[in-house]
Amino acid sequence: MLPEIPEAAVWAIFLLPVASLLATAFVTRPYPKLSGYVTIAAIGAAFALSLWALDSVIDNDGHALGFAPHEWLKVSSENLYIQQVGGPSLHVDVGLRIDGLSAIMLVVVTSVSLLVQIYSQGYMEGDTGYSRYFMWMSLFTAAMLGLVIVDSILMVYVFWELVGLGSYLLIGFWFHKKSAGDAAKKAFLTTRLGDVGFAIGILLIFTKADTFNIPLIQELAQNGALSDTVITLFALCVFAGAAGKSAQFPLHVWLPDAMEGPTPVSALIHAATMVAAGVYLVARMFPVFQASDDAMTTVAYVGGFTAIFAASMGIVMTDIKRVLAYSTLSQLGYMMLALGVGGYIAAIFHLFTHAFFKALLFLGSGSVNHATNTFDMRKMGGLRKYMPITYATFLVGSLSLAGIFPFAGFWSKDEILGAAWTDEKPLFFIAMAVVFMTAFYSFRAVFLTFEGEYKGGGEPEHGAAHGESGHGKPHESGWVMAVPLLILAVPAFAAGFVNLPFGSADGLAHILEGALPESSAEALHHEEFNYAIAISSLVLGVAGIGLAYAIYCAKAVSAESLQKIWGPVHTLVARKYYMDELYENVIVRDLLYRNACRILQWVDTNIIDFAVNGSGQVSRWAGDRLRWVQSGSVQAYGTVGVAGLIVASFLMLILIEGR
Repeated sequence: MLPEIPEAAVWAIFLLPVASLLATAFVTRPYPKLSGYVTIAAIGAAFALSLWALDSVIDNDGHALGFAPHEWLKVSSENLYIQQVGGPSLHVDVGLRIDGLSAIMLVVVTSVSLLVQIYSQGYMEGDTGYSRYFMWMSLFTAAMLGLVIVDSILMVYVFWELVGLGSYLLIGFWFHKKSAGDAAKKAFLTTRLGDVGFAIGILLIFTKADTFNIPLIQELAQNGALSDTVITLFALCVFAGAAGKSAQFPLHVWLPDAMEGPTPVSALIHAATMVAAGVYLVARMFPVFQASDDAMTTVAYVGGFTAIFAASMGIVMTDIKRVLAYSTLSQLGYMMLALGVGGYIAAIFHLFTHAFFKALLFLGSGSVNHATNTFDMRKMGGLRKYMPITYATFLVGSLSLAGIFPFAGFWSKDEILGAAWTDEKPLFFIAMAVVFMTAFYSFRAVFLTFEGEYKGGGEPEHGAAHGESGHGKPHESGWVMAVPLLILAVPAFAAGFVNLPFGSADGLAHILEGALPESSAEALHHEEFNYAIAISSLVLGVAGIGLAYAIYCAKAVSAESLQKIWGPVHTLVARKYYMDELYENVIVRDLLYRNACRILQWVDTNIIDFAVNGSGQVSRWAGDRLRWVQSGSVQAYGTVGVAGLIVASFLMLILIEGR
């Protein structure tokens, strides 16, 4: 048995990627391969320490490890100004919170990031920004780790924004491509909208609770020390931030465009870092949400709508990465749905399993692109015989995503369905519909990519760092890319066994016990394994796979004929319900740009210019009238002086007589 992890080792989990960032920026940048090795070594060490942290939490029966906070900033209430305005004292600590939730997240983030960095050595080979890539990867990983381990919501916000910065730099990594630059700006600006809400929530809770400490805020919300209105507003503000990062409707539009970044970046964003941050934040503040029925209902129904909304778009996409992107949106909606109906363990369980099978699928899509120079599934086909490792591992990930027994996704999906059935029947039926849709689009991607005959792939982009000529036969990726796929296939299959729902008191419930106050303990119960739900969902999953096989393999039904029959609906979904046009053309260009600019122009012309020009005209009029005073005539100056002396003397005589 390992001893309890010391505080210095926990700080090292965060500081190791920071060190690799600095080393890559200032030392190894001229030596690209060395930059990759330094990053891998740092994150590998952080992964080992994360396993130690998880072991310590398990030995501590899931309760948080006892680390005292460190004072960072203090403005006491003795300050005169604060006394005058009646405001609270400002006391900001930098402390660690290592409980079951943060320990699980540490393992997920570091393990997936480590495998992504190893894979990136092959995928990014020859790229002119190789060292810069690993530098930003270190920043991104460090920001996510910092977000997970701190116990102050203010410090969470600091790392929250650093995660946004890291995503901006990585999505726009190939900045010479206009589409990549636009996607980076879109992600940054869209998530900022949610972050504004998060910032307002932090200010609100500080003015009411006089603290940024997360456990203390949880206790105040649970024991009734805060009003229902404050709790609801704070929870909704937190959810606004989470909706931005986790791409919940209507702030979902940035995530599909984020595919413009390198594929390993997509794997990291979609599996373990940025999008997981939103779910983690709601889970971390779950006791606050529990205290507000309105907030819980909002989270549940926004999550449920996002799940089915995104799944419908995944069905019609022809770009394999965009299929996976909409799959991520849908699964994130599943997690939010689970949190909203009180399925705390179910949500974390699905976050855990999803990280592995989604990283596997994204890296598999990168392997396919490496061999075919395209992400367009219409130009693929027949890759099964050329890329057996990629095919087998992609199949494992797809089976897990589709929720097929006994793969990892089956167990976590089933627990979410059980929680929805117990709490919100309408959401249960939405979730069941998503099961069928997920299985269909997952295996549509499998069949279009790996079955049939190879259709030639695509031409390599000018200056591409990877891939072949696009002519001739594709081939399996090298071992530096294949080994991470094989490793990820193991948890994609077996990760569900850590929380088998057959009456055990262990599993995630034991690990997560200390993440919530005692008043929230009911959220830690296992959903009883419902055989009817499990069998029904499995039947729906198999039916979705069967329909995909009938259309794309057996050709029993023509995809083109279905597209014609559903023409308007297909167009609507393929155009992503025109949400991009709504935001970019109507809201931004027409409402904001044109109308806002017109209003500002009117204000500038009729108020600002009027004030400035009016003051100038008044000054000119006064100058014209007073110009004679500065005529330069000595006689005039003498006359005025004598006149002034006479007037002054006269006034003095009047005043003396008055006395």
